[in-house]
Amino acid sequence: MEVIFLGTGTSQGVPMIACECPVCTSNDPRNARTRASIHVVMDGLHVQVDAAPELRLQCLRERIQAMDLFILTHGHADHIAGMDDLRRFCDLLGGTALTVYSTEEGMGRVLAMYPYAMAERPISRGYAAFKLLAMPPMLDLPQGTIHSTLLPHGGLNTLGLVFTEKSTGARLAYYTDCKRVPREAVELARGADALVLDGLRPQPHPSHLSIDEAVAVAAEIGARQTWLTHLTHLSDHATVARSLPPTIAPAYDGLRLKLQGRGFVAE
Repeated sequence: MEVIFLGTGTSQGVPMIACECPVCTSNDPRNARTRASIHVVMDGLHVQVDAAPELRLQCLRERIQAMDLFILTHGHADHIAGMDDLRRFCDLLGGTALTVYSTEEGMGRVLAMYPYAMAERPISRGYAAFKLLAMPPMLDLPQGTIHSTLLPHGGLNTLGLVFTEKSTGARLAYYTDCKRVPREAVELARGADALVLDGLRPQPHPSHLSIDEAVAVAAEIGARQTWLTHLTHLSDHATVARSLPPTIAPAYDGLRLKLQGRGFVAE
């Protein structure tokens, strides 16, 4: 399984507009964060999770060449605003609609923002078409499974996802944008090869895990390695990395993981 971190930043991105703080003016490329999303390749199946406003630029930077299905964790702007750029992948699918899985809230937001894309096929080459489906508790695919669970995030629930690749047994848990990880979500992800977890900032926040809260959740889940995502400009990459336990690290845009079922390689 390959995991590509397209973006690891919060809703304002880093550098943040009109900010001259040390992180926003840093020369460390790991402090340049577009909005959070990942691309997972599971036995050749390309799964995109969320569409940041920078999705087009992220796909060009990481040379994303295919997309077989799309999962929207929730309908907030920093996760949905790039969906119009999925139109190119409809072309690459041969002019058919791209399957989009989400919650009821997420599907409602897609319908409200992209009514022109609700069709079995694009109206013309170069247009988007989305087939909306409710994300089931388990999506059983020839390449493996994707389990979903609900995570509380302010006034709504987001999708937490656990990918298991058929050929290798590699397991990835992706839990972004959450204030708590309920017991059933902890059990679902327990012992994963990699855990990607919301770790917004050092200070508490009403709808996101703080870094200390994320460290506590990571200890409960016990993944081989945990990466923190959805980071603000209050977190300098090198400083945060030094402060964390050996099995937890801040993620960064462009990070690639190769999960092999018995470990991982980070590039």
